Amino acid sequence: MSQAEETQGNRPESREAMMQAQDEEIKKRLKGFKNKILVLSGKGGVGKSTIAAYLSVGLAKKGLQVGLMDVDLHGPSIPRLLGLKGSIQSSAESKKGIPLKYLPNMEVMSIESLLGDKDTATIWRGPLKIGVIKQFISDIDWSNLDYLVIDCPPGTGDEPLTIAQVIPDTKAIIVTTPQEISLADVRKSINFCHQVKMKILGLVENMSGLKCPYCGKTIDLFKTDGGMITAKKAGLTLLGSLPLEPDIVLEGDNGSVAWMDKKDMPYTKSFSEIVDRVADLTK
Repeated sequence: MSQAEETQGNRPESREAMMQAQDEEIKKRLKGFKNKILVLSGKGGVGKSTIAAYLSVGLAKKGLQVGLMDVDLHGPSIPRLLGLKGSIQSSAESKKGIPLKYLPNMEVMSIESLLGDKDTATIWRGPLKIGVIKQFISDIDWSNLDYLVIDCPPGTGDEPLTIAQVIPDTKAIIVTTPQEISLADVRKSINFCHQVKMKILGLVENMSGLKCPYCGKTIDLFKTDGGMITAKKAGLTLLGSLPLEPDIVLEGDNGSVAWMDKKDMPYTKSFSEIVDRVADLTK
C-alpha cells in the first residue's frame, strides 16, 4: 500500500465507509439465520456455557443446521466443553474465516480458536470487544442456519448489549441456579431483556438437585423451585430444571457429549425436554 493510500484509509470518511460496508455485510449474513438465541446469565458459575454448548448439539442432533458463536471473549470455554481442536482458517474463495466443524451440520466460532496460546488473557476494552463481535458475523463464512446460538459472558455488559443492538431479533434463554443470590441477578437479566426489547424464550434452572449415590434421595444443595417461582412471577416459561450430575461435569472436562446417548440418565431426559421445548417455541 502506498503512503497516499494508507493516509486515505485513515481518513474519517474512509473509516465510516468501512463501518457502513460491515453493517451491510452483517445485515446480509443475518438473513441466512432463521433463529438467533442468546444464552445469558446474571452471574457466573451457573452453567451458562454448558447449556449453550449442549443446546446447540441437541438441536443439531435433531437434523437442524446450527451455529454456535462464543462471544465470552475473556473466558471462552465452548471449544474445551466440546473437545474442539484446531484454529480458524481462511477461505481462499471468500477470504472469510471458516468456523470449526463439530458435527456435519454444526459450526463453532470462538475467540479461543483464534489464539495461539489457549491460556492467553484477552485484556480488551469495550470498543474492541464490540468490533470483534461484529467481525464474528461479518467476517466468518457461516452456512445458512436454522439456529445461531450465542454464548455470552455473565451480566449485562458490552457483549449482550452488542448482540441486542447488532442482532435485533435475538431471543434470550436465561440460565440460573435455585438459590436467591443467583435469582437476584437473573431478575436483572430479565429487566435487561425488557429494556433492550429482547424476547425471552424462558428460564433454565441448572443444578436443581443432586441424587445421592448411596440412598437415592435428592439433596437440594442450592434450595429448590427457585427458577419456577421466578419464572412464574415474571410471567415467563420455565424451560426445564437440570439436576447436578457429576458424570456431566467429568464429560464436560473431557470435551465429551457421550451422556446424550444415555437415555435413562435423568439429566439426559431433562435436557432432551428442554431442547424439544426450544424447538417448539421457535418453529
